[in-house]
Amino acid sequence: MPTPAAKKHVPRPEPIRAERAAPTAASRPAKSETLEWIKSLGVALLLFLFIRTFLFQAYSIPSGSMENTLLVGDYLMANNTVFGAHVPFTDLRLPGIRDPRHGDIVVFDPDYNRPVIDVVKRVMGEPGDTLQMIAHQMYRNGKKLNEPYITLSDAPDYPIQYVGQPGSLGPEVQADRYGYHWHLAALPAGVNHATYRPTRDNWGPLVVPGGHYFLMGDNRDESLDSRFMGFIPRDVIRGKPLFVYFSYDPNAGAPFPSAITAARWSRIGRIVR
Repeated sequence: MPTPAAKKHVPRPEPIRAERAAPTAASRPAKSETLEWIKSLGVALLLFLFIRTFLFQAYSIPSGSMENTLLVGDYLMANNTVFGAHVPFTDLRLPGIRDPRHGDIVVFDPDYNRPVIDVVKRVMGEPGDTLQMIAHQMYRNGKKLNEPYITLSDAPDYPIQYVGQPGSLGPEVQADRYGYHWHLAALPAGVNHATYRPTRDNWGPLVVPGGHYFLMGDNRDESLDSRFMGFIPRDVIRGKPLFVYFSYDPNAGAPFPSAITAARWSRIGRIVR
C-alpha cells in the first residue's frame, strides 16, 4: 500500500515588527522648534554684543567740527580694542593696545553733554605737553606744528568767556563747563592770571595734566573742543575710527531714496587719518 506523500514543510512567515519612523521636521513638537530658535537668536545676540563692545563699533558724524577730514553724514567703523574696551554695566576697562597719540582721531564720550553722546576730535596734546595757539597757529612744547588737515574760515576771532551762560550753548551742553575758568589751573608759573584773556585763536600756554588729553576739531573755527570745554579724561576715550563705511549728504535735497541718490560713493572705504 503506497505510503502517503511526505507533507511539505512550509516555513511560517516572521512576524513583521513595526519600526518607529524617525521624526520629521513636521512631526517635531512646536516647543522644541521654538527653543532652538531662541538659542540661535541668543547666540547671535551675544556675538553681536561682543563684537560691538570689544572689537568694532559704528559711529556717525552729526556736526561739521571735523571738516574737511570728516563730513556730516559720514559713518565710521572704529576699533574699540586699541584704547581698551569698557566692560558693559561696570566701571571696568580692558587693557588697551596703547594710549592715544598726537594726531590720532578718537571717539569719546564727553561728560559735559547731556545726554552723553559720541564725539570725534583729534588729539593735540598728551599728558605733560605745553600747548599754545597764537593767531590760529598751534605750538606744542614750543614747536610750531604743521597741520595740513585743518580748515579755517573767515569768521572773526572772539574772546572765550570766563564761564558760560545758561542756555547760551544749547540745552545739551552744560554751561558751567564752558569758559576759560579751568585754564587758570593749567597756566604755567609766571603767567599773570589777572591779565590772561584767551580768545578762540589766541590762548595758552596750557600744561596738559596727567591722565588727560587736549582734543580739537579740524574745523578750527567751528569746533566746541578743549579750548572751551577743558581737558578730556583718558577713561572716556573709547575708540579709534578706521574707515568710512558709508557716507551721504543729508542736506543735498536728493530725491527718494536719498540714502542712494545723496550717497558720497567716493568717500566709502576712505581711511580716517
